[in-house]
Order: sequence, then structure tokens, then C-alpha cells
Amino acid sequence: GQPMWIPLTAGATARTIAVTIVSPLELIRTKMQSKKLTYSEIDFALRRVLKYEGYRGLFRGLGSTLLRDVPFSGIYWTTFESTKSFFNKPDSEKNSFLFNFFCGSVAGSIAAFVTLPFDVVKTHQQIELGEKEIYTDGRGHQRASNMKDIARNIYNNHGIRGLFTGFLPRIFKVAPACAIMIATFEYGKQFFRKYNTQKYKEKMQRYNLQI
Repeated sequence: GQPMWIPLTAGATARTIAVTIVSPLELIRTKMQSKKLTYSEIDFALRRVLKYEGYRGLFRGLGSTLLRDVPFSGIYWTTFESTKSFFNKPDSEKNSFLFNFFCGSVAGSIAAFVTLPFDVVKTHQQIELGEKEIYTDGRGHQRASNMKDIARNIYNNHGIRGLFTGFLPRIFKVAPACAIMIATFEYGKQFFRKYNTQKYKEKMQRYNLQI
């Protein structure tokens, strides 16, 4: 097997790039789902963000999202490989769709639980879009709360349980998604590996016949 740091590093690097690119879209999605704002209200809020904070404002919540998703990816891939190794199945079973589905579900659940506090903070931080920019009284721009302030406020008001709000919905969303993703990926990888091998053998057979 490959060293454990390889899936850990690869997963974390890929997630960092992906999260950074889609961060503005994640900001808009979170706000629209939380407050049911119209497109015109979202447009107005974004204009206010650009006016007061510049393009950096569009990446509000990026820090907490990275703290959620980068460790999530690293934990997920490491746990997935560890779970497969733990059961020590023969290759025929280890590469089966159902076994990969099971390992992906376990890995996704563990990664989702460990990183849930950062997801809670990220959501609170991004929800402030609109509450800070749309519903102002015109007396000036209000500075958005940072990760530390939000986490402290949640802890002071709700205790440690507050940082794990939404645990079950997140598990029910993440575990099946991770299981389907990795099982489909592994199945597709095996399918095309067999397909390419078969095509290569057929090509070599035709080549030998011609000689």
C-alpha cells in the first residue's frame, strides 16, 4: 500500500484549491438558503460588500470553510484507506462497490463530526451577509464578526453542544454523499482499467498476427 501521507496531502491540497475558487458562490448559497432573500436583495448586499470591503468581502467565511474542508478531506481519505486496511479483505472484496461504499460512509461520518464546529461557525459568518449590509439604518458600515468572535459567542450561549448543532442532518447528508462518490470512483477506475487492459491485449494480438 501507499504511504498514508499521500492521500492526506493530495486531499488537503485539492480541497484548498476547490474551496477558494467556489467561496463566493458558497457565500451566496448559504445566505439565500438561510434568509430566503430575493436576487435583488442579494445583488444589493454584494454591492455593499464590494463598496466597503472590496473583493475580499466576497470571500467572507473562507477561513472557516478551509478549516472545515481541508481537514475534512485529509481525515476522510486517511480514514478511508485505514478502514480498508483494518478489515484486511482480499482484493476481490476490497475493490467491491459495497465495501467501498461502507468504507466511504464510515470515513465521511468521522470527518463530518470532527469538522462540524467549523461548519457551524462558517454558516453563522456567512449569514451575516444581509444582516450587516442590507438591513442597516444608514449610519455607517458595521464590521462583520470574525471566526473567533462567533465561536466564542456560540460557546457562551449554548456551550460545546452549540458548536455541534446540526450534527445529524450533516451526517445524513455527508455520509451517503461520500459513500456514493468513492464507491462510484473506485468502480469506474476498475472498469476502465480492465477495459484498457483488454483493449491493449486485443491490439497486441492483432499486431502479432500481422507479424
